[in-house]
Amino acid sequence: MAPDGSVYVGDTLNNRIQKFTSTGVFVNQWGTSGSGDGQVVEPRDIAVAPDGSLYVADWNNYRVQKFTSEGVFVTKWGTSGSGDGQFSHPYGVAVAPDGSVYVSDRYNHRIQRFTSAGVFVDEWGTYGDGDGQLYYPNGVAVASNGNVYVADTSNHRIQRFTSEGVFVNEWGTYGDGDGQFAAPYGVTVTSNGNVYVADTNNHRIQWFTSEGVFINKWGIEGTEDGQFGEPADVAVASDGSVYVADLDNHRIQKFSVGQ
Repeated sequence: MAPDGSVYVGDTLNNRIQKFTSTGVFVNQWGTSGSGDGQVVEPRDIAVAPDGSLYVADWNNYRVQKFTSEGVFVTKWGTSGSGDGQFSHPYGVAVAPDGSVYVSDRYNHRIQRFTSAGVFVDEWGTYGDGDGQLYYPNGVAVASNGNVYVADTSNHRIQRFTSEGVFVNEWGTYGDGDGQFAAPYGVTVTSNGNVYVADTNNHRIQWFTSEGVFINKWGIEGTEDGQFGEPADVAVASDGSVYVADLDNHRIQKFSVGQ
């Protein structure tokens, strides 16, 4: 979600980014399959900075690309590998209030932090299921206070960290009860600190306080309005509208549930 309400979608298998109004009216698109500047291969997550700049997790090019709000290429960083600033399939990307960029480096089981220009700052996470360890992390989100929330997908939980990567708390176990997850892919944080999670294999969205206390949920498997195939990501606009990338149904759904 952009500050002006624009909605950006990583159209993964079409190897492009699409831009819409808040009501779903198409605005423009960019990207073709390739490894050149502005080209993308299976783009995953998109983050919008306060100045309107876009950061795209360019999955199969093992990099992050930065664009203007109109899709003009600005810069890029990353190569395949496990060193600082390298990626083994970047999935999630988020921008902090101070402009720092956080990337979930999925197959390296870690989070990396960069400046807005792509300069490596630090990283955290190792493979495992202990506090602060990660197992195929996907979505990442940053709250207004700098706390970082990570969808620790294969551990079926959400973990919260300080901006420096210090473990704060976690919630979730495998299951379909309230507060349980089955491979959560997406996570986002609202301006008042509430957390929404795309509980992908449970075909639903769950809503929590900043501490992980369950508030509400919605969704079942299906193709009708309000149903989901596999919800892969979730975003919340300033007016409280919730947008969900309904992966297997090849669509975006918009909900009005407040913050």
